[in-house]
Amino acid sequence: MKVYRGDRTIDGIVVSVDDKPLDERRDIATISEDGFEWGFLGPASTQLALAILADHFDDPARALRFHEDVAGEIVANFANEWVLTSADIDESVAALEERSA
Repeated sequence: MKVYRGDRTIDGIVVSVDDKPLDERRDIATISEDGFEWGFLGPASTQLALAILADHFDDPARALRFHEDVAGEIVANFANEWVLTSADIDESVAALEERSA
């Protein structure tokens, strides 16, 4: 199970997956030129949602399908420090799929 973490430090924002830096995945889509952010809905939080989903699913199309909903329902509600697991992501996406069915 992968573990995603975010923290606001004195040196800036740090986002990792299994203690390694999370790729912004601009190869899929450049939503934000300013890196990651969270705690509100905007381009930087949407880029973070896309990056998390792309890493988790290893499927750019599936990540693109859900990134806006995940940004609005999950990433926009993160506190200054947060932890998200693969199980959390699977549960959230399953709920989104159920609602849209």
